[in-house]
Amino acid sequence: MNAADRDLEMSPLGGAISRDGLTVKVYIYRFAGTADTWTLEVVDREGCSTVWELRFPDDLEAYEAFERAIAEDGIRSFSDNEPVGH
Repeated sequence: MNAADRDLEMSPLGGAISRDGLTVKVYIYRFAGTADTWTLEVVDREGCSTVWELRFPDDLEAYEAFERAIAEDGIRSFSDNEPVGH
């Protein structure tokens, strides 16, 4: 069985996150039925994906990495097409 045929376990910490008028989808996942590390992926409304190279020992650490990215760079850093400013 190759990796493309395996089921994923999705963390309940993921989902649609809205800040400053922009919504992104946060996916935190690993292969189902394993103790593998977690992957963090953020998808903007255009379908552009940002995947962290770093893997996380648990889903909470992955979510905290997303929150740190938002605090440091803002949610608009995930979308080049979003207008900045008011």
